[in-house]
Amino acid sequence: MGLKPTVGLVSRSGIIPISHTQDTAGPMTRTVRDAAILLGVIAGSDPKDAATREADARREEDYTRFLVKDGLKGARLGVVKNLLGVHAHVDAVLLPALDVLKAQGATLVEVELKTAAYDDAEFEVLLYEFKADLNAYLAGRDGTATDLTSLMAFNERTRDREMPFFGQELLLQAQAKGPLTDPAYLKALEACAQARRDITGLLEKHQLQALVAPTGGPAWLIDHLNGDSSSLSFSSPAAVAGCPHITVPAGFAFGLPVGLSFVGGPWQEGPLLKLAHAFEQATQARRPPRFPATASLPR
Repeated sequence: MGLKPTVGLVSRSGIIPISHTQDTAGPMTRTVRDAAILLGVIAGSDPKDAATREADARREEDYTRFLVKDGLKGARLGVVKNLLGVHAHVDAVLLPALDVLKAQGATLVEVELKTAAYDDAEFEVLLYEFKADLNAYLAGRDGTATDLTSLMAFNERTRDREMPFFGQELLLQAQAKGPLTDPAYLKALEACAQARRDITGLLEKHQLQALVAPTGGPAWLIDHLNGDSSSLSFSSPAAVAGCPHITVPAGFAFGLPVGLSFVGGPWQEGPLLKLAHAFEQATQARRPPRFPATASLPR
């Protein structure tokens, strides 16, 4: 399982950056309990990361106190209905998972989370911030590449080794962007602010503890021809909003894992851990990785 905390709860110092308004470090663990323990260790303010100025005041001393078996009892959860009906094999896993939530005492409310208003803006922000943040990161390190320009030149010189399957189109797109004072960036950043308003608005309107939805499609197979393949994603809205997001194993489609996500308001990691732990204990859906050669396709 994985926990992406509120942007600003955990320092990003020393981490190769992509987007400082969207991205953060978080625990990736076998169990929710492990994630709660690890989050308690890594959460906190860091003078090197301005986004963490509230972290010491917001963090919990012990996140494991939220891990109670009946953590779903009485909870109100918003099911993002527009992310169901997208992928039949995901639905085959997620619909029984929703039944588990109800059986554990949760009330499910159907909601719709619209992302069209900031889908394009999110990528625009990412390109601008990737250029600025990567340049700052590389400038503070010793090495062949000191900025994005020299990094791309290195990739070209060593193309056979560094880019045997794919090019560096995203780096080229980022390099074409201007500084973070550009009107285009500021306009896109303002559009992205709608994501947090949408998530917190749904939580407040329906008096919900969290939104739930499939994390994404089944984990895709490695494909050196087409690259990544994702049919749906609940990760992007939470990332754009900077809100906490926990994904927990829910089942498998042809041997490929499918996750159930819980997304809450800013600084609500504790309550989300409570919900995720109760679901995890009720389903015991996780299976140790087996590293098969391919998916378990029907014969």
